[in-house]
Amino acid sequence: MLKQVRRIVTENGPDGKSRVMTDGIADNVFSVLTELWITYPGPHDHKTPVDLAQQSKQLEPPKGGTLFRFFQIGPDSATSHLPWEERQKLGREWFASMNGAHLQPDTSKHESMHKSHTTDYIILLSGQITLMLDTEERDLKPFDVVIQRGTNHAWINKGTEDALLMAVLVDSPES
Repeated sequence: MLKQVRRIVTENGPDGKSRVMTDGIADNVFSVLTELWITYPGPHDHKTPVDLAQQSKQLEPPKGGTLFRFFQIGPDSATSHLPWEERQKLGREWFASMNGAHLQPDTSKHESMHKSHTTDYIILLSGQITLMLDTEERDLKPFDVVIQRGTNHAWINKGTEDALLMAVLVDSPES
């Protein structure tokens, strides 16, 4: 079960004084993602009382925008015993469920390998996770940070408990 995340969004009232617009459990959740906020290109609108997190429906941020999210990766042992073809199929279905099927150019190393044109700032909050790249891997411990710059990668949980991560994805032109 996904960990619930309390999210507080602030705004300025008609009198110009700061106040809370939203305080509650973030409820735009799909698959392993809890969407916290989204921005679009251009100046940010701080006046319209709209919960922009509700507008996120895919793995990538909008063109010229950003996504702020919490995500949770379960232990790899849940599927590692399955035949490779079945793991590949599950990986494709998982990415398709997050409108990200087009982000899997090469899954020959792992079924969750994916690549987007974003710069991602990722922090491991708890658990353990391995960043898998085409040519190498790096094990992370809580509070390690990854700056993921448009590379083919996967997050592999070799532990026994869910890994909890926070990420900000920033759209970048295709290179």
